[in-house]
Amino acid sequence: MTTTVDQARLLPRTPPTGREAGRIRFPARHSPESWPATCQTRDAVWDRLTRAPYLVDNAHTQKIRLRGLTFLLDWLEDQPGRTWQERWLASGADAAGVGWRKSPARWLQEHDLVAEWRLEALASALLVAISADLVRPALGWLVAKATGPGSLVRHLAHARDPDGFARLKALCDADPHVSSVANSHTLHRAAEILATKGGLLADVTVGDVLELLDAELDTLASVPGDAAVFYRLLRTAGVFGPDAPTTLREIRGSAGPRTPEELIDRYRLFCRPVRDLLVDYLRERQPSLDYSSMESLACALGARFWRDLEIHHPGIDSLRLPDEVAAAWKQRLRTKQKTISADTGEKVTVDVPRLNYRECLIPIRAFYLDLAQWAVDDPRWAQWAVPCPIKEEEVSRRKLKRHRKSRMDARTRERLPVLPTLVRTVNEQRKAADTVLQAARRTQPGERFTAAGQTLIRSATRHGALAGKVWADDPGTGKRRDLELEEDHAFWAWAIVEVLRATGIRVEELLELSHYSFVQYRLPTTDEIVPLLQIVPSKTDEERLLLVSPELADVLSAVIHRVRDHTGKIPLITSYDWQECVWLPPSPLLFQRRFGAERRRISPDVIRDILAAALVRTRLTDPSTGEPLRFTPHDFRRVFITDAIMSGLPPHIAQVIAGHRDINVTMGYKAVYPDEAIQSHLAFLSRRRAMRPTEEYRMPTDAEWQEFLGHFERRKVSTGICGRAVGTPCVHEHSCLRCSMHWPDPAQRQRIAEIRDNLIARIAEAEREGWLGEVEGLQISLAGANDKLAQIDRRSTPTAVDLGLPNTQHPKTSWTQRHS
Repeated sequence: MTTTVDQARLLPRTPPTGREAGRIRFPARHSPESWPATCQTRDAVWDRLTRAPYLVDNAHTQKIRLRGLTFLLDWLEDQPGRTWQERWLASGADAAGVGWRKSPARWLQEHDLVAEWRLEALASALLVAISADLVRPALGWLVAKATGPGSLVRHLAHARDPDGFARLKALCDADPHVSSVANSHTLHRAAEILATKGGLLADVTVGDVLELLDAELDTLASVPGDAAVFYRLLRTAGVFGPDAPTTLREIRGSAGPRTPEELIDRYRLFCRPVRDLLVDYLRERQPSLDYSSMESLACALGARFWRDLEIHHPGIDSLRLPDEVAAAWKQRLRTKQKTISADTGEKVTVDVPRLNYRECLIPIRAFYLDLAQWAVDDPRWAQWAVPCPIKEEEVSRRKLKRHRKSRMDARTRERLPVLPTLVRTVNEQRKAADTVLQAARRTQPGERFTAAGQTLIRSATRHGALAGKVWADDPGTGKRRDLELEEDHAFWAWAIVEVLRATGIRVEELLELSHYSFVQYRLPTTDEIVPLLQIVPSKTDEERLLLVSPELADVLSAVIHRVRDHTGKIPLITSYDWQECVWLPPSPLLFQRRFGAERRRISPDVIRDILAAALVRTRLTDPSTGEPLRFTPHDFRRVFITDAIMSGLPPHIAQVIAGHRDINVTMGYKAVYPDEAIQSHLAFLSRRRAMRPTEEYRMPTDAEWQEFLGHFERRKVSTGICGRAVGTPCVHEHSCLRCSMHWPDPAQRQRIAEIRDNLIARIAEAEREGWLGEVEGLQISLAGANDKLAQIDRRSTPTAVDLGLPNTQHPKTSWTQRHS
């Protein structure tokens, strides 16, 4: 076992984050040590900076600037170095950041030039020198606001690139979603890049932008949240070229699909041989798995299996696990930690059972079995072929599937009756939120207005007005409400509920609906055009077409009307595939909304939050916990399939609509109701009777009825009752003690005991006289007599069984009474 220091040294490199991956993919321009402007002599610099475009119209200002330029050049000439940039760096001002003025102030004091106006003139001349590319301060110096942001933009826009800054400012002013604050930040960021990299706006690269944003993260306490606007405007201006990513999120949002090495290295395993084995195993399985399955497999092998073993058994380096180690690991896997709120409101961490415990065991068992099978053909796996610590019966999921089916059916039965309440609530909330928003827009700031039964006061906020926001104060609660955000959430809650309940599609299929998803089909018989909704391949890699009902058409029409831009088109936006960790090409997606000045596709997490907020407003509660009822997007899919099949839709048609490959999966989604099972059984009996000959259901004759009744009278014998069926002969020729259908009477126990004793005596006599043929038959009768006596003894000492008190209230009736 190695020491902690050795283990730390052997740890693999941590996989890069999205921010680091973006810098690797788009490197910034290299900053040279010298360039022509910084190598000029003092006379050349003076001659250049005292002519246009570095002159100002005000004579007094120009005079102060020339004095400041003299101080600046004198100060820099006193520093060691061959170029002006080397002298600037040698002065220490660049590294000092906001405290850079101390260096020239000290120089002025040493030369008996102490005066506030001289230091200000020198600082103003430094901006001229930067705009003339005489020196290039570091990004950290600029980001730290060592100089005024407006002054830097003004100098560079006037002397360096007036056309570029004018074009960028025009784009900012033309976009109604770019606030004045974002406008100012965009121009200042562009000026910072030009100041530190040189050149014009057209020379700025994606890497330059990433480098600047990283410098802001490392230097500033709080970073402005309009970096995406800055990137988008530069791309719109054609600075980056047509091949640049559409949004900043595409570059910094994710590191993309990770390699098998990066997937395993996230868990920082100490044992290098096992780490390499897991990497090789993932690489071997990679061709047959999608990326999400690869991530799940890496988590199971790296985190839940080997990392857990290394934590609890330091120094472990073999897959051959002792029985006690394997048992302890499986016991730890049965639970997981969950953070809950205690009664005091404090957040506490508790251990809860892991519902997918067996699903966690399956990939580990498959890992061991794969190594054993591959070792037969490839010797490099042979050293790892060891007995699997997980037995086959431990991964049996038959009982688990039944329990899951029972839970899901109960969940569906609870939510199907209240679905109309949810639909009505989200529709009413959408209309009320829109009414309140429109009334607020017609109201002047500071005035009171009433709409949809609510009385609010229109807020007077400078920043909200600049950003196009509509705020209102609630006099009752004293809270300030964002009415546009409330209306946006209310609309999308209504749209999500309506589309999910009308189609039963998955949440990833919902988010991939676009303007291209609408298909027209002309019926060959009536020549009628039928609208269809194309569902792109998702989980099963199969596309399908769904009929668009008039109600669904109204909802989709409202969505399209909402997401259109001022040109009447649905904007093309890029979306991130969370399953494959890749960015998809731009598409006119329907479920998109504005996030600040940028349009984004609605994420699955936002959908769940919107549904949760909508359920709170319905005031429906979960009957098992008493907490607010929750709907997940997949609950709508189960409700849709259950309702469709219960309404008479054939299961094989429901399978096609749902996009299942196996009809058993479809039937697994359908919840079974108790009354439904009874009705189905009765219908089955009716169909079976209809298929049998009708003469079997005629009324019996008197003779047949008397014969039937006489059979029960003839069943009575001296020692009990015969249980043979009607019309069947006695197979034991009335030797009742030998017959298994003979039910002994407890009152006749003495008689049966006497028969047993007689049989014992007769057997002894037969053995004494040598009647061996008689002995065999008597022994069979003796065994039957002993069995009948044993039956009587068992029935004479009954044991009480507590069956409990039955609950006669129907679950469905209880739910209806609670929410009626």
